[in-house]
Amino acid sequence: MSENIFLFVPNLIGFARIVLALVSFALMVDHYLLATCFYVTSALLDAFDGMAARRYNQSTRFGAMLDQLTDRCATMALIQVLTVFYPKYMFLFQLSLIIDISCHWIHLQTSTMLGKTSHKTISLDENPVMRLYYTNRSVLFFMCAGNELFYSALYFLHFTSGPLIPYLNISIVPLLVWVSAPIALIKTGISLLHGVMAAMNLANLDLIERQEQGISPKKDN
Repeated sequence: MSENIFLFVPNLIGFARIVLALVSFALMVDHYLLATCFYVTSALLDAFDGMAARRYNQSTRFGAMLDQLTDRCATMALIQVLTVFYPKYMFLFQLSLIIDISCHWIHLQTSTMLGKTSHKTISLDENPVMRLYYTNRSVLFFMCAGNELFYSALYFLHFTSGPLIPYLNISIVPLLVWVSAPIALIKTGISLLHGVMAAMNLANLDLIERQEQGISPKKDN
């Protein structure tokens, strides 16, 4: 009897993440506390689907793709709301979205073309930053959580600054924004690195295919 990939535990968690995220999007303009609860729960479940995949030996290409798309779309939807709340910074938000989506897309596509089982599979001869990012779970979690914290704190700041921190003369929400901002900036740099490395790998594939087809470069007269 064949297995139903869609009913694997990590994929069911992935579907739950999508539902929670959609509910969050619907509430973001008028009910920020509820929206934050649903959004954060959806984000936190990202760790559990990976644990379930390893626990039940249910790692799949579909699950990896679902996880990647859910992450990208959730961040995209949140940033879209931020462009409404902070129109002055719309270009920066747009730039962040372009880098995040395009660089992860080309990285994912190139990983598939190279025959990798996962976009997180990084060989020893590849970029050391990418290798650290994907092989050290603590680093990956810290970067992803810090990035989410930055955009979530910006969202929260539109509604409230939160309680004042004694002796620091700053409220907790603005503090979270400033603390997480460098992490989000570094995460954007890593996304750019995704794009650059993927483009280089893709160009190498083109060269290999051209050589196999016997296509030689034209010589200048």
